[in-house]
Amino acid sequence: CMWSAHPSAKLRAAGVALVVQHAAAVRHVAWHRKGDYVVTVAPRAETRAVVLHQLSRQFSQAPLRKNAGYQCAAFHPRAPVLFVATQRVVKAYNLAKQALVKKLTPPVRHIASIAVHAGGDNVALASYDARLCWFDLDLSTRPYKTLRYHRAAVRRVAFHPSLPLFATASDDCTVHVFHATVYNDLLENPLIVPLKVLRGHAVHDDLGVLDACWHPTQPWLFTAGADHTVRLWTEAAH
Repeated sequence: CMWSAHPSAKLRAAGVALVVQHAAAVRHVAWHRKGDYVVTVAPRAETRAVVLHQLSRQFSQAPLRKNAGYQCAAFHPRAPVLFVATQRVVKAYNLAKQALVKKLTPPVRHIASIAVHAGGDNVALASYDARLCWFDLDLSTRPYKTLRYHRAAVRRVAFHPSLPLFATASDDCTVHVFHATVYNDLLENPLIVPLKVLRGHAVHDDLGVLDACWHPTQPWLFTAGADHTVRLWTEAAH
Protein backbone atom coordinates (compact mmCIF):
# COMPACT_ATOMS: atom_id res chain seq x y z
CA CYS A 1 0.00 0.00 0.00
CA MET A 2 1.13 3.54 -0.75
CA TRP A 3 0.65 6.25 1.89
CA SER A 4 0.22 9.93 1.10
CA ALA A 5 0.08 12.51 3.88
CA HIS A 6 -0.27 15.27 1.27
CA PRO A 7 -3.53 14.70 -0.63
CA SER A 8 -4.62 16.95 -3.46
CA ALA A 9 -6.09 20.38 -2.81
CA LYS A 10 -9.53 19.07 -3.73
CA LEU A 11 -9.29 16.25 -1.18
CA ARG A 12 -7.93 18.58 1.50
CA ALA A 13 -10.89 20.91 0.92
CA ALA A 14 -13.17 17.92 1.55
CA GLY A 15 -11.42 17.23 4.88
CA VAL A 16 -9.17 14.35 3.75
CA ALA A 17 -5.90 14.30 5.71
CA LEU A 18 -4.39 10.99 4.61
CA VAL A 19 -4.69 8.67 1.60
CA VAL A 20 -3.72 4.99 1.48
CA GLN A 21 -3.72 3.46 -1.99
CA HIS A 22 -4.69 -0.24 -2.16
CA ALA A 23 -4.22 -2.85 -4.87
CA ALA A 24 -7.98 -3.25 -5.36
CA ALA A 25 -11.27 -1.68 -4.30
CA VAL A 26 -11.74 -1.70 -0.51
CA ARG A 27 -15.05 -3.20 0.53
CA HIS A 28 -14.78 -3.17 4.32
CA VAL A 29 -13.02 -1.07 6.97
CA ALA A 30 -12.86 -1.75 10.72
CA TRP A 31 -11.18 0.23 13.49
CA HIS A 32 -9.37 -1.06 16.54
CA ARG A 33 -10.90 0.38 19.71
CA LYS A 34 -7.66 2.26 20.58
CA GLY A 35 -7.85 4.19 17.31
CA ASP A 36 -4.33 3.67 15.96
CA TYR A 37 -5.02 0.57 13.88
CA VAL A 38 -7.46 -0.04 11.06
CA VAL A 39 -8.02 -3.15 8.94
CA THR A 40 -9.19 -3.03 5.34
CA VAL A 41 -10.63 -5.85 3.22
CA ALA A 42 -10.33 -5.77 -0.58
CA PRO A 43 -11.91 -9.03 -1.80
CA ARG A 44 -10.54 -8.74 -5.35
CA ALA A 45 -6.93 -8.25 -4.33
CA GLU A 46 -4.84 -11.31 -5.12
CA THR A 47 -2.37 -11.35 -2.23
CA ARG A 48 -3.17 -8.34 -0.01
CA ALA A 49 -6.90 -8.76 0.51
CA VAL A 50 -6.62 -8.10 4.26
CA VAL A 51 -4.28 -5.27 5.28
CA LEU A 52 -3.52 -3.83 8.72
CA HIS A 53 -2.63 -0.14 8.88
CA GLN A 54 -1.00 1.68 11.79
CA LEU A 55 -1.77 5.37 11.48
CA SER A 56 0.89 6.73 13.86
CA ARG A 57 3.68 5.04 11.88
CA GLN A 58 1.99 5.17 8.47
CA PHE A 59 2.81 1.49 8.14
CA SER A 60 0.86 -1.34 6.44
CA GLN A 61 1.19 -5.09 6.57
CA ALA A 62 -0.74 -8.03 5.14
CA PRO A 63 -0.98 -10.77 7.80
CA LEU A 64 -2.80 -13.14 5.42
CA ARG A 65 -0.95 -13.59 2.17
CA LYS A 66 -3.45 -15.89 0.46
CA ASN A 67 -6.85 -14.51 -0.52
CA ALA A 68 -9.50 -17.01 0.60
CA GLY A 69 -12.42 -14.86 -0.51
CA TYR A 70 -12.43 -12.62 2.55
CA GLN A 71 -15.52 -10.47 3.07
CA CYS A 72 -15.03 -8.53 6.31
CA ALA A 73 -12.94 -8.37 9.47
CA ALA A 74 -13.07 -7.27 13.11
CA PHE A 75 -10.55 -6.79 15.92
CA HIS A 76 -10.73 -8.55 19.26
CA PRO A 77 -11.21 -5.75 21.83
CA ARG A 78 -8.51 -6.95 24.26
CA ALA A 79 -6.23 -9.54 22.65
CA PRO A 80 -4.04 -9.30 19.50
CA VAL A 81 -6.58 -11.36 17.56
CA LEU A 82 -8.14 -10.54 14.21
CA PHE A 83 -11.41 -12.14 13.07
CA VAL A 84 -11.70 -12.51 9.30
CA ALA A 85 -14.78 -13.83 7.51
CA THR A 86 -15.03 -15.60 4.17
CA GLN A 87 -18.43 -16.38 2.68
CA ARG A 88 -18.86 -19.48 4.86
CA VAL A 89 -16.45 -19.38 7.83
CA VAL A 90 -14.89 -16.99 10.34
CA LYS A 91 -11.20 -17.44 11.16
CA ALA A 92 -9.53 -15.98 14.25
CA TYR A 93 -5.81 -15.23 13.89
CA ASN A 94 -3.41 -14.39 16.69
CA LEU A 95 -1.42 -11.53 15.17
CA ALA A 96 1.41 -11.78 17.71
CA LYS A 97 1.95 -15.50 17.09
CA GLN A 98 0.86 -15.35 13.43
CA ALA A 99 -1.25 -18.44 13.94
CA LEU A 100 -4.83 -19.55 13.41
CA VAL A 101 -6.45 -20.01 16.83
CA LYS A 102 -10.10 -20.70 16.02
CA LYS A 103 -12.41 -21.41 13.09
CA LEU A 104 -16.14 -20.70 13.39
CA THR A 105 -18.56 -22.56 11.11
CA PRO A 106 -22.03 -20.97 10.90
CA PRO A 107 -24.95 -22.63 9.05
CA VAL A 108 -25.18 -19.85 6.46
CA ARG A 109 -24.46 -19.52 2.74
CA HIS A 110 -22.93 -16.03 2.69
CA ILE A 111 -21.64 -13.97 5.64
CA ALA A 112 -22.37 -10.25 5.41
CA SER A 113 -20.72 -8.83 8.55
CA ILE A 114 -19.26 -9.78 11.91
CA ALA A 115 -19.10 -8.05 15.29
CA VAL A 116 -17.20 -8.87 18.48
CA HIS A 117 -18.73 -8.25 21.90
CA ALA A 118 -16.81 -5.85 24.17
CA GLY A 119 -15.91 -8.72 26.47
CA GLY A 120 -14.17 -10.53 23.60
CA ASP A 121 -15.70 -13.97 24.20
CA ASN A 122 -18.78 -13.64 21.99
CA VAL A 123 -19.06 -13.04 18.26
CA ALA A 124 -22.16 -12.29 16.18
CA LEU A 125 -22.41 -12.56 12.42
CA ALA A 126 -25.06 -11.45 9.95
CA SER A 127 -25.77 -13.28 6.73
CA TYR A 128 -27.39 -12.60 3.38
CA ASP A 129 -29.75 -15.53 3.97
CA ALA A 130 -31.58 -13.57 6.69
CA ARG A 131 -29.91 -15.14 9.72
CA LEU A 132 -27.97 -13.91 12.72
CA CYS A 133 -25.61 -16.34 14.42
CA TRP A 134 -24.27 -15.82 17.94
CA PHE A 135 -21.09 -17.66 18.96
CA ASP A 136 -19.87 -18.17 22.50
CA LEU A 137 -16.15 -18.74 21.92
CA ASP A 138 -15.76 -20.55 25.24
CA LEU A 139 -18.55 -22.94 24.34
CA SER A 140 -18.16 -24.12 20.75
CA THR A 141 -17.13 -23.29 17.20
CA ARG A 142 -20.79 -23.79 16.23
CA PRO A 143 -23.42 -21.11 16.97
CA TYR A 144 -24.83 -20.92 20.47
CA LYS A 145 -27.96 -19.39 18.96
CA THR A 146 -29.30 -18.65 15.46
CA LEU A 147 -31.91 -15.89 15.14
CA ARG A 148 -34.31 -15.50 12.21
CA TYR A 149 -36.17 -12.26 12.88
CA HIS A 150 -35.64 -10.69 9.45
CA ARG A 151 -37.37 -11.54 6.15
CA ALA A 152 -34.46 -10.48 3.91
CA ALA A 153 -30.67 -10.22 3.94
CA VAL A 154 -29.15 -9.06 7.22
CA ARG A 155 -26.40 -6.70 6.14
CA ARG A 156 -25.03 -5.50 9.45
CA VAL A 157 -24.77 -6.52 13.09
CA ALA A 158 -23.36 -4.08 15.63
CA PHE A 159 -22.68 -4.32 19.37
CA HIS A 160 -22.87 -1.23 21.55
CA PRO A 161 -19.37 -0.47 22.90
CA SER A 162 -20.44 -0.08 26.53
CA LEU A 163 -24.14 -0.98 26.95
CA PRO A 164 -25.73 -4.46 26.74
CA LEU A 165 -27.29 -3.76 23.34
CA PHE A 166 -26.84 -4.90 19.78
CA ALA A 167 -28.68 -4.23 16.53
CA THR A 168 -29.21 -5.87 13.15
CA ALA A 169 -29.96 -4.04 9.88
CA SER A 170 -31.70 -5.72 6.97
CA ASP A 171 -32.93 -5.36 3.40
CA ASP A 172 -36.47 -5.78 4.77
CA CYS A 173 -36.06 -2.11 5.87
CA THR A 174 -36.18 -2.91 9.56
CA VAL A 175 -33.60 -2.59 12.31
CA HIS A 176 -33.96 -4.96 15.26
CA VAL A 177 -32.59 -3.92 18.64
CA PHE A 178 -31.76 -6.54 21.26
CA HIS A 179 -30.72 -6.56 24.89
CA ALA A 180 -27.79 -8.94 25.37
CA THR A 181 -26.43 -9.83 28.79
CA VAL A 182 -23.07 -11.63 28.85
CA TYR A 183 -22.25 -13.09 32.25
CA ASN A 184 -18.83 -13.40 33.86
CA ASP A 185 -19.73 -16.92 34.95
CA LEU A 186 -18.61 -19.20 32.10
CA LEU A 187 -21.36 -21.66 33.02
CA GLU A 188 -24.06 -19.03 32.40
CA ASN A 189 -25.21 -18.69 28.79
CA PRO A 190 -25.70 -15.21 27.29
CA LEU A 191 -29.23 -13.84 27.58
CA ILE A 192 -30.61 -12.34 24.35
CA VAL A 193 -33.93 -10.47 24.48
CA PRO A 194 -35.60 -8.65 21.53
CA LEU A 195 -36.41 -5.05 22.48
CA LYS A 196 -37.61 -3.03 19.50
CA VAL A 197 -38.17 -3.07 15.75
CA LEU A 198 -37.27 0.24 14.10
CA ARG A 199 -38.98 1.18 10.83
CA GLY A 200 -38.42 4.26 8.69
CA HIS A 201 -36.13 3.42 5.79
CA ALA A 202 -37.56 2.68 2.34
CA VAL A 203 -36.56 0.07 -0.24
CA HIS A 204 -34.45 1.34 -3.13
CA ASP A 205 -33.24 -0.98 -5.91
CA ASP A 206 -34.24 -3.99 -3.77
CA LEU A 207 -31.94 -2.81 -0.96
CA GLY A 208 -32.96 -1.69 2.52
CA VAL A 209 -30.83 -0.73 5.54
CA LEU A 210 -27.18 -1.03 4.59
CA ASP A 211 -25.32 -0.18 7.79
CA ALA A 212 -25.75 0.54 11.50
CA CYS A 213 -23.45 1.81 14.24
CA TRP A 214 -23.86 2.87 17.87
CA HIS A 215 -22.92 6.05 19.67
CA PRO A 216 -19.92 5.22 21.91
CA THR A 217 -21.66 6.10 25.22
CA GLN A 218 -25.35 6.87 24.60
CA PRO A 219 -28.09 4.37 23.58
CA TRP A 220 -28.28 6.06 20.17
CA LEU A 221 -28.18 4.15 16.90
CA PHE A 222 -27.19 5.51 13.49
CA THR A 223 -28.45 3.70 10.38
CA ALA A 224 -27.75 4.23 6.68
CA GLY A 225 -30.18 3.12 4.00
CA ALA A 226 -30.28 2.59 0.25
CA ASP A 227 -32.95 5.34 0.26
CA HIS A 228 -30.07 7.87 0.57
CA THR A 229 -30.83 8.72 4.20
CA VAL A 230 -28.90 8.42 7.45
CA ARG A 231 -31.11 8.23 10.53
CA LEU A 232 -30.42 8.72 14.23
CA TRP A 233 -32.57 6.66 16.59
CA THR A 234 -32.75 7.75 20.22
CA GLU A 235 -34.91 6.72 23.14
CA ALA A 236 -37.30 9.58 22.38
CA ALA A 237 -37.44 8.65 18.70
CA HIS A 238 -38.29 5.03 19.50
